[in-house]
Amino acid sequence: MASSPSGGGGGARLLFPVVVVAAAAALAGAAPASACYTRLFSFGDSLADTGNYRFVCGDDSDPVFRLPYGETFFHRATGRFSNGRIVLDFIAGALGIPFVRPYLSGWRAEDFASGANFAVGGATALSPEFFRDRGFDIGDVVHLDMEMRWFRDMLGLLCPGDLAGCSDMMNRSLFMVGEIGGNDYSTPLLKARLPFVTTFAPIVIAKISSTITVSVSFAVHTRRVVTAIEYYSNANASSLQELIRLGAKTLVVPGNLPIGCIPNYLLAFQSDNKEDYEQETGCIGWLNEFSRYHNKLLIEELEK
Repeated sequence: MASSPSGGGGGARLLFPVVVVAAAAALAGAAPASACYTRLFSFGDSLADTGNYRFVCGDDSDPVFRLPYGETFFHRATGRFSNGRIVLDFIAGALGIPFVRPYLSGWRAEDFASGANFAVGGATALSPEFFRDRGFDIGDVVHLDMEMRWFRDMLGLLCPGDLAGCSDMMNRSLFMVGEIGGNDYSTPLLKARLPFVTTFAPIVIAKISSTITVSVSFAVHTRRVVTAIEYYSNANASSLQELIRLGAKTLVVPGNLPIGCIPNYLLAFQSDNKEDYEQETGCIGWLNEFSRYHNKLLIEELEK
């Protein structure tokens, strides 16, 4: 997604702040000098992008490349879809490692000594062909399979000729698989009825699941998979599965945020019917119910 809602919606049924706080506390509580994780790898869209979009877009006229983006911390636009730091930056700071470098800005193994970020603004979990086959043209956007290919290319750079040599590095790395997937729903929601778009959710979740364990080189025991229902997570399931097969042991899998609170949707689906809105938030109720449905499927799949 290129934007995020300004407020929460749906209460405890949608968001699970205890899970989020616990994960954040665990990271913040580790002394940087003895942190459990020495590298941070991230996959996703604009909510996780630290600058890849500039290399993909190739058009400096995009508003994200000028103020007020970046004004409150970096004092310049960095390609982040934020006026300051994003969640990934705070996690890196808690781990005592540098801000995660955009993959497309690196060339040498040394460039990725602290990890790499593969997230790109506007990215989807599913491929553009999936949407074209269903009558939606979203353009040739980056999708999770592409981000995984970049990750495998980077592993070839770090461990040339023998991916097994990356095992120890993968064991001591933290993987953020998402936020990604909000863009899989956004265009279809604006052009089709919800029941049709709802059929996409199991496919998105299946993509998330398969990314976790697809056999690539060797299998390892997964120590921890954290579900943080704070952001969209339509992260490609196959990527998560593949990451585990490659050696990832600790993965954070964000969930779907309350999309009924997103300003674009509030404008597009404005209604005179008060029943369409949540009384406590003013957000669109049926859209937040869709987020809950996505999160239910995601949690059920991760529990497997």
